[in-house]
Amino acid sequence: MLSYTTFKSIHMLGIVLFLGNIIITGVWKAFADRTGNPAVIGFAQRLVTLTDWVFTAGGVLLVMIGGYGMASVNRLDLWGTSWLVVAQSLLITSGVIWVAILIPIQIKQAALAHGFEGGGPIPERYWRLNRHWFVWGIIATVIPLANLYVMVAKP
Repeated sequence: MLSYTTFKSIHMLGIVLFLGNIIITGVWKAFADRTGNPAVIGFAQRLVTLTDWVFTAGGVLLVMIGGYGMASVNRLDLWGTSWLVVAQSLLITSGVIWVAILIPIQIKQAALAHGFEGGGPIPERYWRLNRHWFVWGIIATVIPLANLYVMVAKP
């Protein structure tokens, strides 16, 4: 079995990848969208999908391996320790938003971007979806940040 320190390192790497990606993706997508340039927006939209699969999903996997590994090594009751219940609930909530709302929006936006990135006009539907993506993206970013506090403070 791996040591607590090894699991903690895996957990921390996952947190860095996960939070780093969801924060920076929103920032550079906002800047790309502000250009109004269909080629730039299309490129950014493709990268949102790619980085989500690599860094967000990969980060979550590492967070879970490390977190559950640490809990196992320390013999913590996952559903009997209040801060672990809150932390897992927040992770699940953020994941549901990502899978049920953000990914479907990204898929629709990517399909639209494929049609305009060669220089065509950007349809209003793209911008409508974009507003939803940003609102839900902010919510899905604040939740893991709150989770970070829970994991550090263990209230």
